[in-house]
Amino acid sequence: TLLTRSTRQLALTDAGERFYSRCTRMLEEARLAVEEARSEHAQLKGTLRITTTVEYALAVVAPKVEAFRRLHPDLHVQLSTSSTHADLISERFDVAIRLGRLLDSNHRAVQLSTFEVFAVAAPAFAGIRTLDELEQVPKLGHGRLTEQSLSDPAGGAHQYRPGPTALTADSASVLQAFALRGHGVAVLPQWLVQEDLEAGRLVRLLADHRFAPQGIYAMYPDTRHLPLKVRAFIDFMKG
Repeated sequence: TLLTRSTRQLALTDAGERFYSRCTRMLEEARLAVEEARSEHAQLKGTLRITTTVEYALAVVAPKVEAFRRLHPDLHVQLSTSSTHADLISERFDVAIRLGRLLDSNHRAVQLSTFEVFAVAAPAFAGIRTLDELEQVPKLGHGRLTEQSLSDPAGGAHQYRPGPTALTADSASVLQAFALRGHGVAVLPQWLVQEDLEAGRLVRLLADHRFAPQGIYAMYPDTRHLPLKVRAFIDFMKG
Protein backbone atom coordinates (compact mmCIF):
# COMPACT_ATOMS: atom_id res chain seq x y z
CA THR A 1 0.00 0.00 0.00
CA LEU A 2 1.39 3.33 -1.08
CA LEU A 3 -1.48 5.60 -0.11
CA THR A 4 -3.95 5.84 2.72
CA ARG A 5 -7.25 7.56 2.05
CA SER A 6 -9.73 9.06 4.44
CA THR A 7 -12.86 11.08 3.77
CA ARG A 8 -10.88 14.33 3.90
CA GLN A 9 -7.30 13.58 2.81
CA LEU A 10 -4.88 11.36 0.94
CA ALA A 11 -1.51 10.49 2.54
CA LEU A 12 1.60 8.51 1.64
CA THR A 13 2.53 5.45 3.65
CA ASP A 14 6.19 4.83 4.59
CA ALA A 15 6.46 2.53 1.60
CA GLY A 16 4.89 5.25 -0.52
CA GLU A 17 7.43 7.81 0.67
CA ARG A 18 10.29 5.50 -0.28
CA PHE A 19 8.69 4.72 -3.63
CA TYR A 20 8.14 8.41 -4.39
CA SER A 21 11.70 9.33 -3.41
CA ARG A 22 13.19 6.63 -5.62
CA CYS A 23 11.00 7.57 -8.57
CA THR A 24 11.99 11.24 -8.35
CA ARG A 25 15.65 10.24 -8.41
CA MET A 26 15.03 8.07 -11.47
CA LEU A 27 13.22 10.91 -13.23
CA GLU A 28 16.10 13.28 -12.48
CA GLU A 29 18.56 10.77 -13.90
CA ALA A 30 16.42 10.45 -17.02
CA ARG A 31 16.18 14.24 -17.40
CA LEU A 32 19.97 14.59 -17.16
CA ALA A 33 20.47 11.79 -19.66
CA VAL A 34 18.15 13.48 -22.16
CA GLU A 35 19.87 16.85 -21.70
CA GLU A 36 23.27 15.23 -22.16
CA ALA A 37 22.17 13.48 -25.35
CA ARG A 38 20.73 16.71 -26.75
CA SER A 39 23.93 18.63 -25.96
CA GLU A 40 26.30 16.16 -27.62
CA HIS A 41 26.24 18.11 -30.87
CA ALA A 42 25.82 21.54 -29.34
CA GLN A 43 28.56 24.11 -28.90
CA LEU A 44 30.20 23.99 -25.49
CA LYS A 45 29.69 27.16 -23.47
CA GLY A 46 30.71 28.57 -20.11
CA THR A 47 34.18 28.44 -18.57
CA LEU A 48 36.60 25.52 -18.39
CA ARG A 49 39.24 26.01 -15.70
CA ILE A 50 42.46 23.97 -16.16
CA THR A 51 45.61 23.77 -14.05
CA THR A 52 49.00 22.22 -14.86
CA THR A 53 52.72 22.98 -14.66
CA VAL A 54 54.27 25.90 -16.54
CA GLU A 55 56.55 23.65 -18.60
CA TYR A 56 53.85 21.23 -19.72
CA ALA A 57 51.44 24.08 -20.42
CA LEU A 58 53.93 25.72 -22.79
CA ALA A 59 54.97 22.48 -24.48
CA VAL A 60 51.66 20.65 -24.81
CA VAL A 61 48.55 22.03 -23.09
CA ALA A 62 48.52 25.55 -24.57
CA PRO A 63 48.65 24.32 -28.20
CA LYS A 64 45.94 21.76 -27.38
CA VAL A 65 43.74 24.44 -25.78
CA GLU A 66 44.15 26.63 -28.85
CA ALA A 67 43.00 23.80 -31.13
CA PHE A 68 40.18 22.85 -28.74
CA ARG A 69 38.81 26.40 -28.72
CA ARG A 70 38.75 26.49 -32.49
CA LEU A 71 36.23 23.65 -32.27
CA HIS A 72 34.28 25.34 -29.46
CA PRO A 73 34.63 29.12 -29.84
CA ASP A 74 31.87 29.86 -27.30
CA LEU A 75 33.82 28.13 -24.53
CA HIS A 76 36.05 30.30 -22.36
CA VAL A 77 39.19 28.48 -21.17
CA GLN A 78 41.10 29.64 -18.12
CA LEU A 79 44.55 28.00 -17.94
CA SER A 80 46.43 28.31 -14.66
CA THR A 81 50.05 27.20 -14.20
CA SER A 82 51.88 26.40 -10.99
CA SER A 83 54.79 24.33 -9.71
CA THR A 84 52.58 23.16 -6.83
CA HIS A 85 49.49 21.01 -7.05
CA ALA A 86 46.37 23.14 -6.84
CA ASP A 87 43.35 22.05 -4.82
CA LEU A 88 40.65 21.36 -7.40
CA ILE A 89 37.73 21.90 -5.02
CA SER A 90 38.73 25.01 -3.08
CA GLU A 91 40.27 26.68 -6.15
CA ARG A 92 37.36 25.62 -8.37
CA PHE A 93 39.30 23.90 -11.14
CA ASP A 94 37.45 21.64 -13.54
CA VAL A 95 40.48 19.54 -14.50
CA ALA A 96 44.16 19.26 -13.59
CA ILE A 97 46.83 17.81 -15.88
CA ARG A 98 49.29 16.00 -13.62
CA LEU A 99 52.59 14.37 -14.54
CA GLY A 100 54.59 11.58 -12.93
CA ARG A 101 53.40 9.23 -10.23
CA LEU A 102 49.75 9.73 -9.28
CA LEU A 103 49.27 9.89 -5.53
CA ASP A 104 46.18 8.63 -3.74
CA SER A 105 43.38 11.13 -4.09
CA ASN A 106 39.65 11.61 -3.63
CA HIS A 107 39.47 12.80 -7.23
CA ARG A 108 39.00 10.76 -10.38
CA ALA A 109 41.77 10.46 -12.96
CA VAL A 110 42.18 9.36 -16.58
CA GLN A 111 45.60 8.47 -17.96
CA LEU A 112 46.21 10.44 -21.14
CA SER A 113 49.61 9.08 -22.15
CA THR A 114 53.16 8.43 -20.92
CA PHE A 115 56.54 10.06 -21.50
CA GLU A 116 60.21 9.14 -21.12
CA VAL A 117 62.61 10.79 -18.70
CA PHE A 118 66.36 11.07 -19.26
CA ALA A 119 69.38 11.80 -17.09
CA VAL A 120 70.89 14.85 -18.77
CA ALA A 121 73.79 17.22 -18.13
CA ALA A 122 76.09 19.66 -19.86
CA PRO A 123 78.62 18.16 -22.35
CA ALA A 124 81.34 18.33 -19.68
CA PHE A 125 79.69 15.31 -18.00
CA ALA A 126 79.63 13.20 -21.18
CA GLY A 127 82.31 10.83 -19.88
CA ILE A 128 79.97 9.15 -17.36
CA ARG A 129 79.52 5.51 -18.38
CA THR A 130 78.12 3.64 -15.35
CA LEU A 131 75.41 4.10 -12.75
CA ASP A 132 78.07 4.18 -10.01
CA GLU A 133 79.82 7.06 -11.78
CA LEU A 134 76.51 8.85 -12.19
CA GLU A 135 75.86 8.67 -8.47
CA GLN A 136 79.20 10.38 -7.72
CA VAL A 137 78.53 13.62 -9.63
CA PRO A 138 76.50 16.65 -8.46
CA LYS A 139 72.79 16.16 -8.87
CA LEU A 140 69.95 18.55 -9.52
CA GLY A 141 66.87 17.45 -7.61
CA HIS A 142 63.17 18.13 -7.98
CA GLY A 143 61.34 18.99 -4.79
CA ARG A 144 58.64 16.33 -5.38
CA LEU A 145 60.90 13.59 -6.76
CA THR A 146 62.54 11.20 -4.29
CA GLU A 147 63.72 8.24 -6.35
CA GLN A 148 63.06 6.54 -9.68
CA SER A 149 63.44 3.02 -10.96
CA LEU A 150 65.48 2.25 -14.05
CA SER A 151 66.63 -0.83 -15.90
CA ASP A 152 70.10 -1.60 -17.28
CA PRO A 153 70.80 -3.14 -20.73
CA ALA A 154 70.57 -6.65 -19.25
CA GLY A 155 67.14 -5.94 -17.79
CA GLY A 156 68.33 -5.56 -14.21
CA ALA A 157 66.31 -3.22 -11.99
CA HIS A 158 67.91 -0.36 -10.06
CA GLN A 159 66.82 2.62 -7.99
CA TYR A 160 68.21 6.03 -8.84
CA ARG A 161 68.21 8.34 -5.83
CA PRO A 162 68.89 11.99 -6.69
CA GLY A 163 70.31 12.91 -3.29
CA PRO A 164 72.41 14.38 -1.91
CA THR A 165 71.81 17.14 -4.39
CA ALA A 166 73.85 20.16 -5.35
CA LEU A 167 70.72 22.19 -6.10
CA THR A 168 67.01 21.55 -5.61
CA ALA A 169 64.07 23.30 -7.30
CA ASP A 170 60.35 22.74 -7.69
CA SER A 171 60.39 23.59 -11.40
CA ALA A 172 61.66 21.37 -14.20
CA SER A 173 62.59 24.41 -16.30
CA VAL A 174 64.75 25.75 -13.47
CA LEU A 175 66.55 22.39 -13.24
CA GLN A 176 66.96 22.48 -17.02
CA ALA A 177 68.62 25.91 -16.72
CA PHE A 178 70.95 24.65 -13.98
CA ALA A 179 71.89 21.64 -16.11
CA LEU A 180 72.62 23.85 -19.12
CA ARG A 181 74.98 25.93 -16.96
CA GLY A 182 76.90 22.82 -15.93
CA HIS A 183 75.79 22.56 -12.29
CA GLY A 184 75.06 18.83 -12.38
CA VAL A 185 72.83 16.01 -13.60
CA ALA A 186 69.05 16.34 -13.80
CA VAL A 187 66.38 13.75 -14.61
CA LEU A 188 64.01 15.57 -16.94
CA PRO A 189 61.20 14.77 -19.40
CA GLN A 190 62.17 14.06 -22.99
CA TRP A 191 59.60 16.56 -24.27
CA LEU A 192 61.35 19.29 -22.29
CA VAL A 193 65.00 18.57 -23.21
CA GLN A 194 64.77 17.09 -26.71
CA GLU A 195 65.74 20.33 -28.47
CA ASP A 196 68.72 20.82 -26.13
CA LEU A 197 69.87 17.26 -26.83
CA GLU A 198 69.57 17.70 -30.59
CA ALA A 199 71.46 21.00 -30.42
CA GLY A 200 74.23 19.52 -28.25
CA ARG A 201 73.58 21.89 -25.35
CA LEU A 202 72.81 18.85 -23.16
CA VAL A 203 73.87 15.22 -23.39
CA ARG A 204 71.93 12.15 -22.34
CA LEU A 205 73.82 10.09 -19.79
CA LEU A 206 73.56 6.29 -19.63
CA ALA A 207 71.52 6.16 -22.82
CA ASP A 208 71.53 2.35 -22.59
CA HIS A 209 69.60 2.55 -19.32
CA ARG A 210 65.87 3.28 -19.24
CA PHE A 211 63.99 5.08 -16.53
CA ALA A 212 60.44 3.93 -15.86
CA PRO A 213 58.01 5.86 -18.11
CA GLN A 214 56.01 8.55 -16.35
CA GLY A 215 52.27 9.02 -16.67
CA ILE A 216 50.24 12.03 -17.77
CA TYR A 217 46.84 12.22 -16.09
CA ALA A 218 43.72 14.32 -16.31
CA MET A 219 42.33 14.63 -12.81
CA TYR A 220 38.88 16.01 -12.02
CA PRO A 221 36.58 16.22 -8.97
CA ASP A 222 34.63 13.11 -8.09
CA THR A 223 31.19 14.32 -9.12
CA ARG A 224 28.27 12.11 -10.01
CA HIS A 225 27.83 13.73 -13.42
CA LEU A 226 30.95 14.70 -15.33
CA PRO A 227 30.31 18.00 -17.15
CA LEU A 228 30.29 17.70 -20.91
CA LYS A 229 32.99 20.36 -21.29
CA VAL A 230 35.36 18.34 -19.05
CA ARG A 231 34.70 15.06 -20.82
CA ALA A 232 35.12 16.71 -24.23
CA PHE A 233 38.45 18.28 -23.22
CA ILE A 234 39.80 15.01 -21.77
CA ASP A 235 38.83 13.13 -24.93
CA PHE A 236 40.53 15.82 -27.01
CA MET A 237 43.72 15.57 -24.93
CA LYS A 238 43.75 11.80 -25.42
CA GLY A 239 43.37 12.11 -29.18
